[in-house]
Amino acid sequence: MPRGLLLALLISTAPLSAASAKTYALVVGVDAYPYEVSLDGAVKDARDVEGALRRAGVDQMAAFFDAAARKDDIRSAWTGFVDAAGEGDTVIFTYAGHGAQMPELVAGDEADGLDEFLQLPGFDRSRAEETDHEIIVDNELNAWFSEAEAKGVHVLFVSDSCHSGGMSRAFSGKTRLAHAVTVKLPPPSEEAVSGAQVKEAQFRQVTVLAASLESQPSPEVIIGGEARGALSWSFARAVEGSADRNQDGRISRVELEDYVFANVKHQSEALQIPNFTPQVPRSEDEVVIPLTRSVATAADPSVQKTHKPVRETGWDGKLALTISGSQMVPENTGGNGVPYRWDAASGVFYTPNGDVAGENITGSNIQAVVNKFVLLDFLKAMASQNPGAVSLTPQKDIYAAGDRIAFDAPASAYKNMIVFNLANTGEVQLLDVQAEGTESHEFKLTDLQVVEPFGADHLIALSTNEPIDAIGAALASKNVDASTVQQLLMTRIDGTDTSVAIQPLYTRGKL
Repeated sequence: MPRGLLLALLISTAPLSAASAKTYALVVGVDAYPYEVSLDGAVKDARDVEGALRRAGVDQMAAFFDAAARKDDIRSAWTGFVDAAGEGDTVIFTYAGHGAQMPELVAGDEADGLDEFLQLPGFDRSRAEETDHEIIVDNELNAWFSEAEAKGVHVLFVSDSCHSGGMSRAFSGKTRLAHAVTVKLPPPSEEAVSGAQVKEAQFRQVTVLAASLESQPSPEVIIGGEARGALSWSFARAVEGSADRNQDGRISRVELEDYVFANVKHQSEALQIPNFTPQVPRSEDEVVIPLTRSVATAADPSVQKTHKPVRETGWDGKLALTISGSQMVPENTGGNGVPYRWDAASGVFYTPNGDVAGENITGSNIQAVVNKFVLLDFLKAMASQNPGAVSLTPQKDIYAAGDRIAFDAPASAYKNMIVFNLANTGEVQLLDVQAEGTESHEFKLTDLQVVEPFGADHLIALSTNEPIDAIGAALASKNVDASTVQQLLMTRIDGTDTSVAIQPLYTRGKL
């Protein structure tokens, strides 16, 4: 099984009856690893997902955190759910914690010669053969999933972990990648052998959603001032109903894919791209999550999806910031959590993840940079309710001076669209305004070139049915700043049906 299985989502191939189908949830989160570098956000992720699933109306749940995450207990809970479930029911299994690799257990089973596994707290690689009962190998997961599929039970497996390293951007946080096991181990169970005969292509009710592409790590990033997994955070918001665009009480594969792809990019600052297997949905209406909580709403077509004002999502308009080499304290600072950082002596401005977000930032423009990131947090909160889609080609973690890039904001069903850039200097740069009656609501830049100043730009596309003339006029002003844009958005489109797409663009000089 490829490493993508370690973050998976299983889906049904036909609509479910929310009134009769049952949903079971098994949630695992591990921060405390006695024999490995501990994590900071995996248990927060798991508890967040647990709460979202409870609010979504799951019928039965079992949760295991830190030392309580023992393989035998997890296996027992899984078996109990599969035994209790009937055809058409759903079992959800989520995991947040370390993943790792080991030499393949069955010769010739893996193209790269490596099996992947979920690492539980009891595993000690210095005593690998003695403690290998505390890992869950990909082959074993295959066997578990086969048990559910044989009964016609749909399974949702989410594992926010990783198995690959290599990050081209500066990053100060932790990744959910444990050291590989280098010695050849005997199979830890019979399932670790039998499961090798089961291939992902054979599953008809299983879909895999990996935290990131094979070439990327899965980092812990800062969301709301705390270390979190971008996929788990996005998945929890999806389960709460944000991904259910048509409010039919179910989240389809297409709805989940659109929502998770956009928000993982927003929250990880484009460090991650989730990876679905199979890459193409089996049908347009295949269901991944039945939301029993939404049945009453779905039954009443007059009930429209509401969008909360951003302040109701927890956004407070503050930015945690530390400053060295200067007595200047910009406005809008003082928030809790991991801070942004400005080194006044060098002029470098850092994000909480450790990325270089701006160079040559001085006392004359530090306030503009702070205002930019306050506005960016506001836009991310809007996007978490209704994310849009934009893209850069080619896709990279970071772009070097001279690189040429294409930016695309595709057309949508909304009447109006505004595209602008939040530059690494804090400037707001209008790119396009398309109001109702114009011919196209698609926007393309086909030959962008990376030039100084370097840092983090953020290309924004707002699509809405609300009037945009005043916003467009303000953005076109030479003296517009991020604080002004924020006030306009708060008074005119906050809490409305507005789609927000954010494309981070991190740049540097040639090495």
